Amino acid sequence: MAISTTTLAWGILEFRDGYEAAGQYNWALDSIRWPLEYFIKAHVSDNEFYGQVGDGNIDHSYWGRPEEMTMERPAWSITPSNPGSDLAGETAAALAAGYLVFRDLDAAYASTLLDHSRTLYDFAYNNRGIYSDSIPNAGEFYPSNGYEDELAWGAAWLYRATGEQYYLDRAYEFGSTSDVAWAYDWDEKTVGYQLLLATFAGQTDFQPPVEDFLRNWFPGGSVQYTPLGLAWLIEWGANRYAANAAFIALVAAKYNILAAEAEQFARSQIHYMLGDAGRSYVVGFGNNPPQQPHHRSSSCPDQPAECDWDEFNQPGPNYQILYGALVGGPDQNDQFEDLRSDYIRNEVANDYNAGFQGAVAGLRAIQLRDGK
Repeated sequence: MAISTTTLAWGILEFRDGYEAAGQYNWALDSIRWPLEYFIKAHVSDNEFYGQVGDGNIDHSYWGRPEEMTMERPAWSITPSNPGSDLAGETAAALAAGYLVFRDLDAAYASTLLDHSRTLYDFAYNNRGIYSDSIPNAGEFYPSNGYEDELAWGAAWLYRATGEQYYLDRAYEFGSTSDVAWAYDWDEKTVGYQLLLATFAGQTDFQPPVEDFLRNWFPGGSVQYTPLGLAWLIEWGANRYAANAAFIALVAAKYNILAAEAEQFARSQIHYMLGDAGRSYVVGFGNNPPQQPHHRSSSCPDQPAECDWDEFNQPGPNYQILYGALVGGPDQNDQFEDLRSDYIRNEVANDYNAGFQGAVAGLRAIQLRDGK
């Protein structure tokens, strides 16, 4: 949730004109205000933050509407004795990015966001640990590989928000000017902080690894391509990784980092997902879009009809159209079967859509720049 919010806010900041031209700016603001307010509620004291509600195994055993769930939903928090620097650092980044979005729209709310961001970052910095060690249930689904990148990432966003040298120093303390990220995703923020520091903070020593990251994703780089042109990293959420790389490329292009190649790469990837390769991977849009996304509530008929595993197993389209959701995507040979049961290729998720829609806004902004 936190990385999705940070990424959405970043796209709103960089490509506001694209959102406005599409008539989606206010909806974009609404889409980040919900989780930002949730983070504030979850931050119950300076050194305690609730990181998970619901047992992942119990929740996965349920198929139906969220408003009809009756199972136990325990909650876990991170504290000084059970730290989570990665979770707190990423949430601090989201709150700082949210501050930047809202500071000219709602100054009081923005100030609250920044206060929580500062406090959460201090908590993350002073109490080191990996969140999935402190919340083992989370580790069964989203295990973290470390917290250094989130401490650099959170500091980079706080530096952008405040201009305070302290946060730039922290970004250098935990960041790397040479590590080349394999992806930008919920666990890997390296290219994110590198790009943020190279562009907004003017720290040019962070630019070379950003360029290397992009070249790895461009045709001819280390990331393989499907026959029809998707940059295909791994099978689980292949579209998500390509969309996130496209988003990073468009932010880089805005600041004249490999601009022509980056724009072309991003356009090719987003257009693939929108249907240029023969089918759309966006629910409710384009040619032959997915009709059976692996998504509980959209598979349910209208109330008061029941919804359970019978709906999961029924062979037809989902009863509700989950407009705009990006599904996981094809295999390395562009093969895709529209099956609700295939959670590897037909799952949807917040972090699948965050970079994708930021990239779409970025491409619209380029059209506006070019007078189209």
